[in-house]
Amino acid sequence: MARHIYRCPLRWSDMDAFGHVNNTVFLRYLEEARVDFMFRRAPEAGGQSLSSGTVVARHEIDYLRPLVHRHEPVTVETWVTKIGAASATLQYEVKDEDQLYARAVTVIVPYNLAEGRPRRLSPEEREFLEGYRDEPAGEAVAA
Repeated sequence: MARHIYRCPLRWSDMDAFGHVNNTVFLRYLEEARVDFMFRRAPEAGGQSLSSGTVVARHEIDYLRPLVHRHEPVTVETWVTKIGAASATLQYEVKDEDQLYARAVTVIVPYNLAEGRPRRLSPEEREFLEGYRDEPAGEAVAA
């Protein structure tokens, strides 16, 4: 199946005192990839629902090796490993061609912003997510 590819720039402010990208910044990289997936890719595929409201219910991340700041962007691959009635599980790999820096999982929940409560996935959302469904990668993160 397809994976969403996002080229994420590294910023000078991403570094910690040891010259590595700070562990909390990885969550921002995941967020940028997820927003690109749901707010750019989903509408391009003909659906607007995911961009109208979702919340993160859970994050899990394994840091596999330090990412040293540099000028070249890092690649964040995103795909769907599970689709429920009112949630979806996304998995990510933060990597370069020859290095894997982190593997992560996020559970997203569609959310009705006007009513202030979770909602079920629409058929349109399911169809979009199914196009990116793949098996979980690696042993380090299980969802």
